[in-house]
Amino acid sequence: MHSASLTIDPVLRVSAVDPRLYGSFVEHMGRCVYTGIFEPGHPAADHDGFRGDVAELVRELGAPMLRYPGGNFVSNYEWEDGTGPRDERPVRLDLAWRSIESNQVGVDEFTRWARGVGSEPMMAVNLGTRGVDAARNLVEYCNHPSGTYWSDLRRKNGSADPYDVRLWCLGNEMDGPWQIGHKTAGEYARLAAETAKAMRRVDPSIELVACGSSHHRMPTFGTWEATVLAETYDLVDYVSLHSYYEQRGDDRDSFLAAAVDLDRFIADVIATCDHARSVGRHSKRVNLSVDEWNVWYQQRFAGEENLGWAEAPRLIEDVYSVADAVVVGSLLITLLRHADRVKIGCLAQLVNVIAPIMTEPGGPAWRQSIFHPFALTSRHGRGTVLQVEPASPVHETRWLGEVPVLDAVAVLDDESGAVTLFAVNRDQHEELALDIDLRACPSLTVARRVAVFDDDPDAVNSAAEPGRVTPRPLDGMGVDGGRVSVVLPPLSWNMVRLEAGT
Repeated sequence: MHSASLTIDPVLRVSAVDPRLYGSFVEHMGRCVYTGIFEPGHPAADHDGFRGDVAELVRELGAPMLRYPGGNFVSNYEWEDGTGPRDERPVRLDLAWRSIESNQVGVDEFTRWARGVGSEPMMAVNLGTRGVDAARNLVEYCNHPSGTYWSDLRRKNGSADPYDVRLWCLGNEMDGPWQIGHKTAGEYARLAAETAKAMRRVDPSIELVACGSSHHRMPTFGTWEATVLAETYDLVDYVSLHSYYEQRGDDRDSFLAAAVDLDRFIADVIATCDHARSVGRHSKRVNLSVDEWNVWYQQRFAGEENLGWAEAPRLIEDVYSVADAVVVGSLLITLLRHADRVKIGCLAQLVNVIAPIMTEPGGPAWRQSIFHPFALTSRHGRGTVLQVEPASPVHETRWLGEVPVLDAVAVLDDESGAVTLFAVNRDQHEELALDIDLRACPSLTVARRVAVFDDDPDAVNSAAEPGRVTPRPLDGMGVDGGRVSVVLPPLSWNMVRLEAGT
């Protein structure tokens, strides 16, 4: 059995966790919206056509923010199409995913639904086929009280009060040649800067996210961020990064260590942001928005060019295993470890499309395996991240070289004093004995311990067997001499909840 150790000390603080770190993403893609969150005629649908069973699972997932409406979709989207009487809305071709868009759900319906499930909207504007004018009009529609054309149109459409959308994305993945209206870094930087100025003229209180690189391997990575930030640094609050991972062939060890790559990606973007700050002699710091991340088996996707025109087609509906859940839990650990600079995260997407929640039209909704580490981390990972500095054995991977077997982070609940430890054992075969030094927290004891693992790491949940993969409660060890010893199963995500004893 391997052995590892770490220390929990409330003095060793990294940063407060921005709750928006636990955001998710609703794109007009595949069945995320239609037959996902929205399905009029479903037995569980409410009077607006939204599925109550899905809404209940979204509340349980605990995503306080939802990015909308894309994604690639936004780069050829006319937001006005999704307003006004539904029977008068135009049906359009969505060029991003070669789909037919009915526009039965738009900004009004989505914003009201998001607030109803306990989430705030993170709105993206189209900087592919549109630009300054459409973006500033959307801010006016959403946030201006009344007395102007767009604010009064919102009122006419049923929302007397402003939506008060705080967070806005200046386009999506504009560095990608696949994007409708793809721009060079210089082209995007100028457009983003002028759009940001106009949007802030309408509402100076909004926060803005500039497009960073779509992934770490983009040929323009680094130079893209530098060019964009040179133009927009004082106008934006965050720069985005997107990162997806999948197991390739039989190389599961590398897949289980995917968070090491995300850690390096984040560190590189932080370095680029801080270089731009230094060169431009700026006072503020630009932080990071990891507003698309997940496990996505892109090798299984035929590509947009091979899709036929269809309404709400089944697109990239990956079915997630225990191994996938462990990787998602580890990626969350990395986001928390960088909570001083990563303030926003969006698990992409929310329903059906590479999602923690699955549905069948007219049928059930259920939790995928990845639902569980996300929901538990969102629920218990609020407060202040602590620096735990694990001492761990390492093993060699084909892709990432030598990586630690243990991945871990701890979060202090500032109100109760409880500490939650999240830990992953990346070893596929060996248990990991973890020694936790709690001498700096003499009142704490183990209150709860759960883990996601299985004898079959490829086990999945389905409509027929929705509870096949769930967190398993494990016996917690008591504190002995200020230390706790726990054994982490092979290939597992673990949560240890430490609370004050009675």
